[in-house]
Amino acid sequence: MSVGGLGMKKFTRLLVVLVVLAGLLTLPQLSHAQSAGFTDSFMLDQCDFASRGRNPFFVLEPGFKLVLEGLEGKELVRLEITVLNERKTITGVETRVVEEVETRDGQIVEISRNYFALCQQNNSVVYFGEDVDIYAGGVVSHAGAWRAGVDGARPGLIMPGVVLLGARYFQEIAPNVALDRAEILSISEVVKTPAGKFINVLKTEETTPLEPNAKGLKFYAPGIGLIQDSTVKLVWFSPGF
Repeated sequence: MSVGGLGMKKFTRLLVVLVVLAGLLTLPQLSHAQSAGFTDSFMLDQCDFASRGRNPFFVLEPGFKLVLEGLEGKELVRLEITVLNERKTITGVETRVVEEVETRDGQIVEISRNYFALCQQNNSVVYFGEDVDIYAGGVVSHAGAWRAGVDGARPGLIMPGVVLLGARYFQEIAPNVALDRAEILSISEVVKTPAGKFINVLKTEETTPLEPNAKGLKFYAPGIGLIQDSTVKLVWFSPGF
């Protein structure tokens, strides 16, 4: 879930009291080489999930929107992230739909619909999958799409509820499709963007065993969320309803 050429989809994050539906515990686990020190087993059976709310670095309130822009090479990349007034039930959990639209020089290259829910016990945001449309004139691919409970995929953690420096965890757990993972590098960054200057920013490095040499950095501001993804930075944001 992400701009930046990692094959990761688009919106960093930490002590993780990580959690997964009891019925998913029998699904295949990642290999030792794939997991490599990143938390990939979640016991979310203790969670009461909500499809609306926020933790310090991730907002799930309908109408909330982030717009980021920046240059990649000579291309102007624009990323619009909108929390929709729409929900989807996955593995029995009601999730919130977050739409991401990526354009390059004004042309749509990707639209994804991401499914998140908030664990009310520990305030972590859990990732249940995404639908993806890749464009080249029209839709040419759905690469990177996955859904918890399908083909061995399990929920991942997109944003822990408690920040812990050095925490490492999987954001997506869809074998051979999407295995994005994050490591918390800093919780005290200062980041300047066209939308303003932000302090106490959370910095993560994202990697994936599917592309071992690929890395990307993301920055999240308290109360807002993603303010920088590789070269794109926040230019505008709006509150929710």
